[in-house]
Amino acid sequence: MTIAVNVSRKLGAFAFKIAFDAPAGFTVITGPSGSGKTTLLNLIAGLLKPDTGRIAIRDEILFDQEKGIAIAAHKRRIGYVFQEARLFPHLSVRHNLTYGRWFTRAPEGAPSVEEVSTLLGIEHLLKRRPHNLSGGERQRVAIGRALLSAPRLLLMDEPLSALDKSRRDEIVPYLERLREKTAIPILYTTHNMDEVVHLMTAHVALGE
Repeated sequence: MTIAVNVSRKLGAFAFKIAFDAPAGFTVITGPSGSGKTTLLNLIAGLLKPDTGRIAIRDEILFDQEKGIAIAAHKRRIGYVFQEARLFPHLSVRHNLTYGRWFTRAPEGAPSVEEVSTLLGIEHLLKRRPHNLSGGERQRVAIGRALLSAPRLLLMDEPLSALDKSRRDEIVPYLERLREKTAIPILYTTHNMDEVVHLMTAHVALGE
């Protein structure tokens, strides 16, 4: 499965335009602060609307300005992992993981809580609350929640930037495992070149 993006958007004095195709695996998006990394993800997710262009996942069009197509964000089946985990503090890890499935019907063959928990090394944390987790553990739970929403595309906006080096080093092997085990495109923004070396399947550079 691939994603094809060719869009432009003007935000004040900032004119953003980009075109690329991304395969399954990690497409790492790099660039300095202010180059449009988060803007790109928000345009794809449907949180911002492009001024012109087209976005498609495989053969399904999510946005096409010329054809008047703009699928609502909640109908795009896109998982989004932010810089901070944004877990629900009153829910257990298990219930945080399954939250996304309250809103989407998992397709046949979608991974189970147990499969995702094993993939991310959080199976022993399922009964805990977020305040009892480390920063790296919380971020792995956030990634698991996004995967369990049965996305066709996963967006990851600098998910390790809020972690210290030891926590980043702890989570990178799980991201490498995610790259090897999933068949969906993953767009991953970062300014950390160590992450690029470890994770990259393809590369998109902004503002360089």
